[in-house]
Amino acid sequence: MRSIYLALVFVFMVVGCNTAQKKDTAVEETEEVTSSYQSFGDKINDKAVLSKVEIQERYKSLKSGDTVAVKFKSEVKAACQSKGCWMRMDVGEEEAMVKFKDYGFFMPKDIAGQEVIVEGVAFVQEVSVDEQRHYAEDAGKTAEEIAAITEPKRTLSFISSGVLIPQQQ
Repeated sequence: MRSIYLALVFVFMVVGCNTAQKKDTAVEETEEVTSSYQSFGDKINDKAVLSKVEIQERYKSLKSGDTVAVKFKSEVKAACQSKGCWMRMDVGEEEAMVKFKDYGFFMPKDIAGQEVIVEGVAFVQEVSVDEQRHYAEDAGKTAEEIAAITEPKRTLSFISSGVLIPQQQ
């Protein structure tokens, strides 16, 4: 009887050790994927990411007041040169104005030209002349370019809860 108990204890130890090794391997793989990105805001991953073409189609179907939760990857066209508090991203025929949830985090100012992954809520809004001028000033536009803004504009907007920037190798 004693040998049966010892045999069972041995089996449980072997099975328990194998399970622990599998878990460690899974953790290492996850760390490897997420460590190739610099993360801002909420922790997000690089799974189920829409392409620029797919996000463009989503925006086309939105009307003012509609929202859709998405994660997409695209190129940053411009970023706020004051604080890094917004960025404009290429979504096909237009650019989307990306701001950060609750003003909770900022992007590097030199991010233009990089492809990033953003997760959050996409929507369409009308931006006032004053707000457009403010963004133009933040972007370092000239006084003439700022003065040329005279009408409200329908814009593609995005509130990001998290951003992943690929780390430079």
